[in-house]
Parts: sequence; structure tokens; C-alpha cells
Amino acid sequence: MGAYFSALFINQGGLSSVSSSSPSLGDLPESCVASIIGYLDPPEICKLGKLNRAFRGASWADFVWESKLPSNYQVLVDKILTFVPENLGKREIYSLLCTTNTLDGGTKKVWLDKSSGGLCMSISSKGLHITGIDDRRYWNHIPTDESRVIVGIDGVEMECWMLMSISVPLQFRFHSIAYLQQTWWFEVDGEVEFPFPAGSYSVFFRLQLGRSSKRFGRRICNSEHIHGWDKKPVRFQLWTSDGQHARSQCTLNEPGKWFHYHIGDFNVENSNSSTKIKLSMTQIDCTHTKGGLCLDSVVIYPSKYREKLKQKGFLRIISHSCSFLGAKHYLNQPISKFVCDIRLMYIMIMMCCFTSGFLLADKVTYPKLIGIEKSKEFAEKLRSDSLELLQGFDSEKAAPLIALANYITYRQS
Repeated sequence: MGAYFSALFINQGGLSSVSSSSPSLGDLPESCVASIIGYLDPPEICKLGKLNRAFRGASWADFVWESKLPSNYQVLVDKILTFVPENLGKREIYSLLCTTNTLDGGTKKVWLDKSSGGLCMSISSKGLHITGIDDRRYWNHIPTDESRVIVGIDGVEMECWMLMSISVPLQFRFHSIAYLQQTWWFEVDGEVEFPFPAGSYSVFFRLQLGRSSKRFGRRICNSEHIHGWDKKPVRFQLWTSDGQHARSQCTLNEPGKWFHYHIGDFNVENSNSSTKIKLSMTQIDCTHTKGGLCLDSVVIYPSKYREKLKQKGFLRIISHSCSFLGAKHYLNQPISKFVCDIRLMYIMIMMCCFTSGFLLADKVTYPKLIGIEKSKEFAEKLRSDSLELLQGFDSEKAAPLIALANYITYRQS
């Protein structure tokens, strides 16, 4: 841009056709330049900052970068940054928030998309509750270099960000994934509470069928343990603390490729308070086993990036998807969760009552995986959770459901 304007004042002989006192881009007031570049994206602002002194000064103006930061950026700074120097400018704050900041012992990572300022989050497999993960006959945490999340979704080059105090990586890794060899009961749950900025967000599971490795420098995929996913679809569900609910289902196929499986979307209106999110992925039809699945992470992106993931081939299209957004569906969520808890509780208690028969049949059950006592403790927790879900209902109408939960938990045979 600067070269183009300079060329207007240079003749063919290379001599300037105007006097040195003619106005140039460098003569523009910084306040004027800052008002103009405030309409540009952050990478473009950084590039223009290399034109001259006026543009560089304007590219550091606090009011320019405050418009790029989320409305609750101060809450985010207090939440995810362990140390913030005093008198830090807004551009430097933006740079710090764009780095991959670690939470909860390294199981969660949060960052701002450097092009739009949208908040993104990733939860590693170690930050999720996976049924049977402690038994290495069924699940394993394996080291890998394929656990990654693409930070630069827009593909913006790094050069423009070298002006900032901290460079932004294009991707980061958790360094391990959860690998399922075989199980009867497939269930993965997750929970996060975070002050998301106002906006719409999409939630994904990042999965792959088959275990990847390298041989002679080439990536290969071992599909030895892949089975059972074509018989029944995997069900995905999402709940939020303000009553939003989304669910979808999909049959897993196409081994050897990492895909983002869309769970659902949620909206945030109040960015000053934390939003609590619960999510699950299940395939609990115990008539057959399933295995050969790699679970990397759960990722949360602004919803507008869903189309970009699709264009890049990262998104797995899920059919038969439905979403319920809004408070009018709030009453359906506790009842649905209550039914799931009661069903699982009944199965747990029945397995504990007839453990010997299941052991003789050599079936994979909760008592066999975690022991009878822990299975009973888990059933008691399910009872407590199910009763908590009924607290918002009329006590007289909820009494039969409470009695049912107590009867199932404390039955003897």
C-alpha cells in the first residue's frame, strides 16, 4: 500500500516529480490512522503497522484493540492468565489471550482466535470422565503427536504477529489420546464451567477410528480393533446451566482420519457470569462390543467456524440432529437426565446382585471392571444426582419418582 502511494510521485527517471514538502502517508495524524484501521482485522492492523511511524503508533492504540477484545476480557484475564504485568496495553493483552493458556492441570486450553477475537476451548481426553478408563484391558492413554487443535482456522500467516510480544502457534498438542480396544458399555462425559463471551458456540468431539503410527516415515493406521460402530449410532448430547439442550447421533465410519463430530450449539447472552456445560457421548447397547476408537479431545469454537471446518474436511456431517435452545425446554432436561440415571442405576444394581452369573459368562460389567463396592458407590451417586434433578418439581408429584430411585438403589435381589 505504501509502495503504491510512493509510486504516484516518482517519474520514470526515478526522480521525485513533487517537492519534498508534499504530504505523504507519514504526515497523517496517528488518531486519524487509528480511527481507520480500527475497522480492520487484527492481522491487517499488524501488517499496516510496518508502513511507517504514524501507522505503527496507531497500531498500538488502546481504543483500537479494546474493540477487538471480548466484552468480558478483564474477566478472562483474571481467569486464565497466571501473571499479568502492570500497565499492559490492550494490544499486549490481546496477544496474551491469543496464546494457548492452560487450565485445570493441563487438561483444558483456552485461547482467542487471532483473526476475530472469538474464544475457543479444548478439553483433553484426560479432562473427560470415561467409563472403564482405569482398566487397561479396555482403555489406554497413549502418547501421540496427533493430538492437536488448529488455532489458526483462517490460515493467517505468522509474519504479521511477530510484531507482538508473544507469537501465536498454529496448533498445540495434548501429547496423548485415549484409545479404546474393546468395551460393551461406551460412555464419555464432560463438564466445564467458564465465563464465555456473549455469542453462539459449537461443540465437537475429535475422534478417529483406528490407531495411527509411523513406519519408515509414513503414517499408517491400524484397523485391527475396529468393530461394532456400524451396528448402532453413537449418541451425542449437550446441556447448559440455562436450560439449553442439543442432541445428535451418527454412525462412525471411515477409519484413519480425524474428524470433528458436532455435538450441538449453545448461546451465551450474559458474559459476566459463567456458563456451565455438560456433554456426553454414548453407545450403551450391550448386545455387542465395540472398539478401535481414538478419542483426542472436546473442542468449543464460535459457531461461525463450523463452515470453515467443513470446507477444510475436518467436520463430520451428522444426520438426525436436533437442538433445543431456550428456557421453554428446560423442564425436559432434568427428566431426560433422571431417566438415564435411573436406567444406569438399575443396570448397576442388577449386576451387583447377580455378579457370579456375569463372571461365569465372562462378560464386561461394572462389578468386574471396578469391583462391587465401587459399583454400589457409583449407584448411590446416581441416586443422589437423580434426586437432585427433581428438586425443582412439585414434591407431591415427584414423590413416586423419588420412591422408585430409592427402591432400585436399596433392593436386595
